[in-house]
Amino acid sequence: MTAKLQVMKFGGTSVGNGECIARAAEIIAAAAREGSVVAVVSAMSGVTNRLVETARRSEQGDANAGNELADILRQQHLQAIETLIQGQDSRERLVEQTEQIINEVRDLCRGSSLLRELTPRTLDAISSVGERLSARLLAGALSELGLKAVAVEATEVIVTDNAHGQAEPLMTGTRERASARLQPLLSEGTIPVVTGFIGATAAGMLTTLGRGGSDYSATILGAALDASEVIIWTDVDGVLTADPRLVSEARTLREISDNEAAELAYFGAKVLHPKTLRPVAEAGIPVWIRNSFAPERHGTKITATGHPTARGVKAITAISDVTLITVGGRGIVGLPGVAAKTFTAAANADANVLLISQSSSGNDICFIINSTDAAQTVEKLRQAFAQDLAHQQVEHIIVNPEICIVAVVGDRMRGLPGIAGRTFSALGRRNINIIAIAQGSSEYNVSLVVDAGMMGEAVQWLHREFGLERRASRFESVEAADAVASL
Repeated sequence: MTAKLQVMKFGGTSVGNGECIARAAEIIAAAAREGSVVAVVSAMSGVTNRLVETARRSEQGDANAGNELADILRQQHLQAIETLIQGQDSRERLVEQTEQIINEVRDLCRGSSLLRELTPRTLDAISSVGERLSARLLAGALSELGLKAVAVEATEVIVTDNAHGQAEPLMTGTRERASARLQPLLSEGTIPVVTGFIGATAAGMLTTLGRGGSDYSATILGAALDASEVIIWTDVDGVLTADPRLVSEARTLREISDNEAAELAYFGAKVLHPKTLRPVAEAGIPVWIRNSFAPERHGTKITATGHPTARGVKAITAISDVTLITVGGRGIVGLPGVAAKTFTAAANADANVLLISQSSSGNDICFIINSTDAAQTVEKLRQAFAQDLAHQQVEHIIVNPEICIVAVVGDRMRGLPGIAGRTFSALGRRNINIIAIAQGSSEYNVSLVVDAGMMGEAVQWLHREFGLERRASRFESVEAADAVASL
C-alpha cells in the first residue's frame, strides 16, 4: 500500500443518477493521482426506502410487489448505465450483472409474499440490494476514465455479529479479511468500490449495519486499513452551526472534535450516522464531511481535538418527531426498582432512549424516545407497572408527543462557567418554556425539552446568543484567550 490511503464514502444523493456517479468518479480519479483510494457507496437516492417498503408489502401477501420493484430498479439503473458506459461490451456486461441482482431481489420478494413472512435475514438481503447495484455502476464509471476498478461485496471484508438490521463489526476479523481482500488490489493500483451498509457474519451470512450505515462502513474500513483519512462525500458543505432550514445565518464549521461530532450526530444532525466515529476515534484517523456537488469547498474536518474556541459552544441542534413519557406519582418516592422497570420496559419495546430527566423530589421520571416507538413503549410500561398502577403507587404514565429536544453542543463547554445560565436566560427572554433539562457529566452538551412549535425560535435565539453566525476571530481561539489571560 502507498503511504497515503483515503477511504471515500459517497452517499445516496452523491450517486443519485448517472451524472452524479460520473462526478463521484472524477473526484476519486483526482485523489487516485496522489495515493490509494477505497470507495464505499450507498444505494442510489430513494432505493433503500423502496426496497424496505416492497419487502413489507410482500410480507402482507402482495404477490406483485416484487415485479413492480424490479421494473423501477431496472429503469433507474439502466438509465444510469446509458449515461456512464460508452463501450458496447462493457455496457452489456454491466447490464447483465444488474439484471441478475434485480432478479434475485424479485425472487426474494416473491418468496416472502408466498410465505407471508419476512425474517430479519431476508429483510437484510432485500434492503442491501441498492448498494450492490450502485457499487457496480461506480466501478464501471471509473473504468470509463481509464482506471482499474472493481466492485467488492462488503460481505467479503466486514465481519459482524449476527444482529440482523443493526449488526456491529468484529474488528479483528474485519482487519484480517479487509487486508487479505483489499491490499492486493491497492498494491496493483486497482480501486476497490465496496458496498456500504453491508457486512457478514464469520460464517458468511449477510447482515446490515442499520439505516445510514454506509458512513459506518467507511470508518470501519478506514480503521481496518489504517487509512490516512476518511472522507464522507454528501450533498452539504460540512457540519453546520445549526440546521439552515431553521437558521439562515448557519455556517459551516471548518473543524470540530470527535466528541462534538458524536453529540451532534446523536442529537439530530443528519450528516453523520451516530456510530460513524467509533472505529476511527481511537486510531486518530481524521474524518472529513465534504460536498460532492462542490468538491472545491473545504468541508468540515473531524479530529480528536477539533479547533476549540473561547466561545465554548460550537453548534445548536434539534430533534423533532420525539415523544416525552413521564412515569410518576407521589407513591414512587422511595419505591425501589422504578427506574429499572421503566428502562427495562423501554428496552423491551426496542426503543432508543434519547434523554432522561428526573425531578429532585423523585416524584417523576421522564424520558424521550422516537415517536414511532411510543405506543409500544407505553404498552410495555403499563404491563411492567400493572400492580403499581392498581395500588396507585404509580399514579400516571403521561405521553406528550408535542415536544422537541434542543441541544447546545461544544467540547469546551465543560471548562467555561455560565453556558447553562446563558442558555436558560436566552430562552427565558423569548418566553420559551423549558419542559425538562439534561446535562451529561461529560458536559459536551446541554439538552432542553421545549414545545415542538417553539423549536425553530429556540434554535435561532440560542444561535444568536452564542454568536455562532460569525466566524471566531484569531483573538477568540483558545490559544489566544489563554495567552491574553496569562498577561
